[in-house]
Amino acid sequence: MMDSKHMGNDLALAWPSAEIAVMGAKGAIEILHRNATQSEREELESEYENRLLNPYTAAERGSVDMVIHPETTRREVSAALDFLLSKREKLQNDSIVIPHSRI
Repeated sequence: MMDSKHMGNDLALAWPSAEIAVMGAKGAIEILHRNATQSEREELESEYENRLLNPYTAAERGSVDMVIHPETTRREVSAALDFLLSKREKLQNDSIVIPHSRI
């Protein structure tokens, strides 16, 4: 994931194949379980992928707003841009940010 709700984005969409984590399963398991045997690592990697790396878990936790299928991407992104077109963000100095398309 290149951005997230926690970093301030407005909308996070993910495909079902998205892997959402700081690092992949192999790297994480090598660090967290460096003394595990090869078969234990493989089992832990599979568990990590199933429980933590998938976009559905991220959606349950609020990091992703919607899991979409690749063939609906254009429609969903277009709808998101339409929704955000009228967004106004109030800054600390009480000024308002106007989207580029309106300038």
